[in-house]
Amino acid sequence: MKKHLYNIKANLLIAFLFLFFACCSNSQEHIKVYQAPDGEELSSMYEVTVEGSKIPVYPVKVGAEEQGRRWKAMDDPVSSAEYYDEAAFSYFDMNKPVLVEVKVPKEIISAKILPSSAGIASLIDGNTLSFRIEKPEKLTIKINGEKIKSLHIFANPFEENIPDKNDPDVIYFGPGVHEITHLEIGDNKTLYIAGGAVLKAMIGADEKAINTNPNGLKYYSPTIVLKGKNIKVKGRGIIDATNTPTHSRNMLVVEGEDIGVEGIILKDPSVWTVPVRHSKNVLIENIKIIGYRANSDGIDICGSFDVEVNNCFIRTLDDLVVIKTLKGSGEAGRILVHRCVLWNELAHALSIGAELTKDVSDVVFRDCDIIRDTGREWSLRVFQSDKALISNIRFENIRIEESTKLISLWIGKNRWTNDDEGGNIRNITFKDIRAKGEPLTVEFTGYDNDHKIDSVYFENVTINGEKLDMSGIKKNEFVGDIFFKE
Repeated sequence: MKKHLYNIKANLLIAFLFLFFACCSNSQEHIKVYQAPDGEELSSMYEVTVEGSKIPVYPVKVGAEEQGRRWKAMDDPVSSAEYYDEAAFSYFDMNKPVLVEVKVPKEIISAKILPSSAGIASLIDGNTLSFRIEKPEKLTIKINGEKIKSLHIFANPFEENIPDKNDPDVIYFGPGVHEITHLEIGDNKTLYIAGGAVLKAMIGADEKAINTNPNGLKYYSPTIVLKGKNIKVKGRGIIDATNTPTHSRNMLVVEGEDIGVEGIILKDPSVWTVPVRHSKNVLIENIKIIGYRANSDGIDICGSFDVEVNNCFIRTLDDLVVIKTLKGSGEAGRILVHRCVLWNELAHALSIGAELTKDVSDVVFRDCDIIRDTGREWSLRVFQSDKALISNIRFENIRIEESTKLISLWIGKNRWTNDDEGGNIRNITFKDIRAKGEPLTVEFTGYDNDHKIDSVYFENVTINGEKLDMSGIKKNEFVGDIFFKE
């Protein structure tokens, strides 16, 4: 009875705060709404208003809920686009707290707002969910226990330093639909994609494929290439690759120095979304990636140094953020991935490898929320199938809401192997990791006496509320020292 009265009082308090906040707000001053272009398809599953202003909600294809179909999307790349379910996303800008309302066709019995670390309370009234956002967030709304067809809300900060569309060094796409095939952005240039703009990535009628993969799928030059020095991509708009065949082209390739990518949404990549290759001093900030097709990795950092991935949202079928040193590339290091919200459909959430032919060192994955990960790979992994040394890697302050396979350090041979010799994994730290799920395995596999895993450190790693110790780690004989710090 006391608990029931407490819940009533809590709901009344929340309702009072919502009403007070709504009465005292001036939506024109602290939100910015970007209208959808004419003819752009909108979702019928959700209706979103912010401070009383209706916000466009876009449908987006995501990995299929049924596991067999989701696996098929990866294993059958020729037909990958046939295996999906549909979710939705919405976006706006804010510079003060706002009241958000989400309406659905049916009565709401329960709702969950992720990540839980955002600490957002909500109020249910019939088919309407109301909640307050204090600051820009990347939120996922799950209603009535649904697992896949979620609503993603991207609340951005207000833009700063919007470029002048008349500047000769600015490639400017304003609100509306724009078809693009291949753009190369060079030294000292800025690509700006305004809120309300949708760039439809296409294969040009006269374009010739640069190669054909073993499945017979044709591969073309990337949709957008940032090649050179001092290059920026900015804005609030959408790049949509739905019209590009599976495996046909990357969406946004980074190859250069002093490059920034900020604010945009990348929808339905046909293969790796944002590869960073042979680059230095790269900042990728506040971008959102949603994909479902085979090999639709989020951000692949390959043979690059001084790369920061900050405050991004990624939900794809394949790896989310991964570091590689592909055959023919150089080493990689001084990489920071932090403050990201991640949803892994099939492969790895935060990982290094495979394809590690050169050394990787000084990588930090920090302060991230993995809100769902029920794939067939691992949430946190170092995956070495080549000869390099992987060292000084830190996974820290990571909150995992749902997973089955938590941590893996692995050395071995597989279909991605390029080198005859094996590699080594050394000096890996897991600190302040909180994970929920079942069975949540932790597994270390070395290769032989000369290619081992060694010097692994654990501090405050909990699984379903229980602190991890040696009894919770499965390992083979080629694993050296493992340390637990109290």
